[in-house]
Amino acid sequence: MNDILSRRSIRKYTKDPVKEEDIRSLLEAAMSAPSAGNQQPWHFVVVSDKAILNKITQIHPHAHMLKDAQVAIMVCGDESLQKHIGYWVQDCSAATQNILIAAQSKGLGAVWLGVYPREDRVEGLRNLFMIPYSITPFSIISIGHPDEKKPPANRFNEQRIHYNLW
Repeated sequence: MNDILSRRSIRKYTKDPVKEEDIRSLLEAAMSAPSAGNQQPWHFVVVSDKAILNKITQIHPHAHMLKDAQVAIMVCGDESLQKHIGYWVQDCSAATQNILIAAQSKGLGAVWLGVYPREDRVEGLRNLFMIPYSITPFSIISIGHPDEKKPPANRFNEQRIHYNLW
């Protein structure tokens, strides 16, 4: 529970490399996410090439932190794997969140960069990575060793809770 409550979006990273076994753990966490009908309609692109990370910043206007990140994971939805049409978005959201929590548990910093449903970002990344048309880039998670520390944010809001009826 502490990893969830203490997780923050980290956008500044040291130059220390992220271990391959940590990346694998993040991917295992992603693939452990729930999915509609257990169809797991996702694919993941691990990006560690600095030239490619820099090119992403030309496509995604809020991805400047990728210039300092050691790695990024792009989560993509595969509509051909869906059993329940349209739920791939929720499935990829759950996988993305699992990566963020797993990164926190490993002492890594990470931030979720939204891609879908912004067509300019989807098409730009599809072209950059030569992604087939049946696959949709959903999110990018920038990952590295944190070079900033943020205190936990208390986002609990009693006014947003309703019991039984509105």
